[in-house]
Amino acid sequence: MKLDLETYSALIEARIFEPESFTRPLLNRPRRTIPGNDGNLLILASDHTARGKISLGSDPLAMADRYTLLDRLVSALAAPGVDGVLASADILEELAWLGALDNKLAIGTLNRGGVIGASWELDDRLSAYDAEHVLSRGLDGGKTLLRIDYSDPSVPRTLEMVAAQTTKLADHKLMAMIEPLPYLKNESGQAILNTSDEELAKVVAIASGLGSSSAYTWLKIPPSQRMAEIAGTTSLPILMLGGEPEGNPLEIFDQWSKAMTEPNVRGLVAGRTLLYPSDGNSSQAIEKAAAIVHPGFSESKAVSK
Repeated sequence: MKLDLETYSALIEARIFEPESFTRPLLNRPRRTIPGNDGNLLILASDHTARGKISLGSDPLAMADRYTLLDRLVSALAAPGVDGVLASADILEELAWLGALDNKLAIGTLNRGGVIGASWELDDRLSAYDAEHVLSRGLDGGKTLLRIDYSDPSVPRTLEMVAAQTTKLADHKLMAMIEPLPYLKNESGQAILNTSDEELAKVVAIASGLGSSSAYTWLKIPPSQRMAEIAGTTSLPILMLGGEPEGNPLEIFDQWSKAMTEPNVRGLVAGRTLLYPSDGNSSQAIEKAAAIVHPGFSESKAVSK
């Protein structure tokens, strides 16, 4: 399925003359349950632009073009085995307007205030959805980003906010997805991911205890060579992120596949690795990811052929 330019032009016109046409489709679309029959989920991540992440590698505008992004999302959402998308309101509303979210999960991103490269990057304020609007806009859940750096005084405020939003989402019986990541500052003061497995296990433990209920909490974390230990830190369901589509793409797929053997590792929330793969073949990347997350579905499809 491809997004034609005529339809995209109509979307732009609707932005001007029919703003209500962007809110109704989310509320009225056919819905599905969380999770599917096998308990696993393949969610496309497309909330990076809302915090200023539009570059890839050496290209500062690689993901800046909205038509291209929507085209790739629409095609990916039509692929077998893709369960839904995580995004900010602008993208979710456009996808719903295009009819791409029928019977798909729509997860709203909450805190995009930690703009990438900013001096306040780890001060991840609410700047997109909140729990109340996840409910009122007809979404299936909300996702918060929790980056923990021991030297940044803004992190406790983010911890408090994530806990509060997790509680509110649970009160509404909606998925509360938390993305806990260990961070540190480099010599120039820039916030960077801490790749220590021990620190990842620690933030997983912290995130698991946030809020007044963990009944609807899912975690989104990087895959690890020590996934048995990381996943063993919690009983909560885990979805793995994709990160930057760099290096050998086979390595990340192999890592995902091995991690899926852990009982509470239940799938992927991946964006750039699937939508902007290094070899340019997005449909093949999505097919491979779907086979990892929903192996039973892929096997039954092969038999039916």
